[in-house]
Amino acid sequence: MSQNETPLFTGLLNHAKRDPIQFHIPGHKKGRGMDPEFRDFIGENALSIDLINIGPLDDLHHPHGMIKEAQQLAAEAFGADHTFFSVQGTSGAIMTMILAVCKPGEKVLVPRNVHKSVMSAIIFSGAVPVFIHPDIDPTLGISHGITTQSVKKALEQHPDAKGLLVINPTYFGISADLKEIVRLAHSYDIPVLVDEAHGVHIHFHDRLPLSAMQAGADMAATSVHKLGGSLTQSSVLNVRGNLVSPERVQSILSMMTTTSTSYILLASLDVARRRLATQGYELAEQAIHLAESARRKINEIPSIHCVGQEILGTPATYDFDPTKLIISVKELNITGYDVEVWLREKHNIEVELSDLYNILCIITSGDREEEVHKLIVALTELSHMHQESIKEIKAKIPVSVPSIPVLSLSPRDAFYAETESIPFEEATGRIIAEFVMVYPPGIPIFIPGEIITQENIDYIFENIEAGLPVQGPEDESLKMIRVIKEHKPIF
Repeated sequence: MSQNETPLFTGLLNHAKRDPIQFHIPGHKKGRGMDPEFRDFIGENALSIDLINIGPLDDLHHPHGMIKEAQQLAAEAFGADHTFFSVQGTSGAIMTMILAVCKPGEKVLVPRNVHKSVMSAIIFSGAVPVFIHPDIDPTLGISHGITTQSVKKALEQHPDAKGLLVINPTYFGISADLKEIVRLAHSYDIPVLVDEAHGVHIHFHDRLPLSAMQAGADMAATSVHKLGGSLTQSSVLNVRGNLVSPERVQSILSMMTTTSTSYILLASLDVARRRLATQGYELAEQAIHLAESARRKINEIPSIHCVGQEILGTPATYDFDPTKLIISVKELNITGYDVEVWLREKHNIEVELSDLYNILCIITSGDREEEVHKLIVALTELSHMHQESIKEIKAKIPVSVPSIPVLSLSPRDAFYAETESIPFEEATGRIIAEFVMVYPPGIPIFIPGEIITQENIDYIFENIEAGLPVQGPEDESLKMIRVIKEHKPIF
């Protein structure tokens, strides 16, 4: 097959042209049975391919026709031996990776700044996480990746681990030396699982970090929808080598996936793969050029800094994706969240995320110079607004990044333990039984089984007071937290 072909999308179009009488779900029957306002907005074309796994359309759970062909083309495009489509997002693919290599009680090496889906998979599988501390950027207040030295040490201490998970690149576009990390893990016959949620495009341009498949990793959960042009919730799971069984991956992915798979999402993966495979270099080049132009202009704005090549050179910052604009605003003496809200309310601009010190803007081939210009104009206005208030600030502004808590109980045991809910301010020293995170990016501040520290409680409330979206606890008011119940002696 040629990468110009789209067997899945073309098959759906041909089926829609036949216009068969449908005595099967979905019940809207090509839109006739749904709310007219919504139908008119979505359009008849989209609704005509909102179908289910009837005979002519193949089955994602047991592909043998057009879905199989589409996945084979994707594997070829990504340099994988096998590619599996996911309609459960990259979270579903990440959970599949963990479950495919770990049984209850087995170890998996993971960075502590992993996405919540990794910890969910660890709870489901009963695996025991061995955390590798990521490097913290003291200027930006963000986590980078794990270093080759920390991986080497983890492998020496835990040669019986069943997998090593690596984030490549991070949410902020930073990569470690993945090729060397893979070499180290493979010297112990340990498979490397890559969270590549923010790196679908890197495979297609030589000025971007190495992709998981290029670096020789065994599995990679890759968000095509984030930066590759498919619809939200559609991702792929790439597999290569002989350390992971593709049959087991298919079996577990099927367990994790709805039986009512969305053919609209699947078709969007098929056409996104075609575009990446045939035009990926040009599309990435366009985005890189636009992002680098934006970076230069942002760095001309007083008291605002957009990170560039200068971030490279540490063990954790081996490479970076220039299409990610990490914009530090701390010298304006306001939070990233303040900037996010101001851009939304005053300029109708939405950013990818904000934290206490930064905003993150993502540039893709879908962006235009006029939109980037509006961002530059807005940030220039913001800088001018705050110049008077920052004139007296002489010293470097410190960032506050708390220490990683100690894990005293496996996340699974903590999650299923007998628990009680207590006021947050009384929780220091107790073992937490639920997650606490700021989303996005979804990196937990606490995971079940960790010992609660006052430092991290203070950090949580600093984020709350700044207006950032702290999530996880059952108590949405964030006044109470669920902890492992203590059984005290009876007097």
